[in-house]
Amino acid sequence: MGSIFQNIKGDRLIWAIVALLAILSFLPVYSASSDLAYDRGDGNTFVFFIKHFVHLFLGFAIIYGVHKIPYRYFRGLSLIVMPVVLVLLVITMMQGTVMGGATASRWIQIPIVGVSFQTSTFALVVLMVYVARYMSKIKDKDITFKSSIVPLWLPVFLVLGLILPSNFSTAAIIFSMVMLLVFIGGYPFKYLMVIVGSGLVALTFFIMAAKLTEGPLNVKVTTWENRILNYANEEDTEADYQIEKAKIAIASGGVQGLGPGKSIQKNFLPQSSSDFIFAIIIEEYGLIGGFILIVLYMWLLFRIVIVAQKADTVFGKLLVLGVGLPIIFQALINMAVAVELFPVTGQTLPLVSSGGTSIWMTCLAIGIILSVSAKREEIKEQQEYMEENPLEILSETI
Repeated sequence: MGSIFQNIKGDRLIWAIVALLAILSFLPVYSASSDLAYDRGDGNTFVFFIKHFVHLFLGFAIIYGVHKIPYRYFRGLSLIVMPVVLVLLVITMMQGTVMGGATASRWIQIPIVGVSFQTSTFALVVLMVYVARYMSKIKDKDITFKSSIVPLWLPVFLVLGLILPSNFSTAAIIFSMVMLLVFIGGYPFKYLMVIVGSGLVALTFFIMAAKLTEGPLNVKVTTWENRILNYANEEDTEADYQIEKAKIAIASGGVQGLGPGKSIQKNFLPQSSSDFIFAIIIEEYGLIGGFILIVLYMWLLFRIVIVAQKADTVFGKLLVLGVGLPIIFQALINMAVAVELFPVTGQTLPLVSSGGTSIWMTCLAIGIILSVSAKREEIKEQQEYMEENPLEILSETI
């Protein structure tokens, strides 16, 4: 065990926060999986407990493996992997199924291992690394809009265009995070406004074109409109079923909660172990449990900012923020949806909700952050060694 901890590098507090979130997720996921077990027909929730354990175990293996890679390698890897991401997104669209009349092209089947993989979450991480690479490359240079269209915005809009038809919320998150990262990286604000305007125009044309069709895209766009309109008008419709059940769960929890495994709404709330896990946590553990969860995510945000601030290169700083901020943003959106501060999006709670792809891609991002932090520790150790052994360093130089 000691040798394992000796090989763990990077910010120890981030390791601790991620481990706490993972540990705290087991009981809520185990409890909330009863609805899924009922749908299976066997009522065996332990299967989902084991499945969640395997997902987290593989996730931590990803963190460990990725954090051992010097972060400078991710600069070149983003160029290599970006075309792969685009191909995967195209394949995902072609393999997509239709559910309830709407397109559901979010997952790609991996025949060898028999599992499904959500390519949009992988695209988010890779794209943020790619944008961080580009922004660090043009740092302190004169930036023109024309020169940045092909190397920066073309890949961004290709990824967004391939994700948007099936997953509006993920496309919106990616666009928001890219805009935030390039703003932090020093991209001229006037050009950002041009990109925002272009994005809104493209989205408008997409919606208009989809409305003119009679296929799955029309159904999908209509679903988006209904969710937004129902949220804005506070109408009591069938589309609000999930939100209503989530609000009942939160109200039932009170301050201390009903207790572990005693949730009632888990039997009625769809996606109770993933999209609406926060409502189940508050029902079982009360506002105290919800507050602890929020504190952990805010603590993680604080450590991400610290790691970025201490990074030894501009690329390192932008890399940490690029892959780290979406984790916190997604968590806030998930919690906001549960308390009806935001329309239903289908975003999971990072490291807490069930689901392999979400956990693995979050762990991939955490591993990248820890890789940057590990490099900082390595530099610090070298500096301390030089200060403690000046004569030895001098003799080696001579």
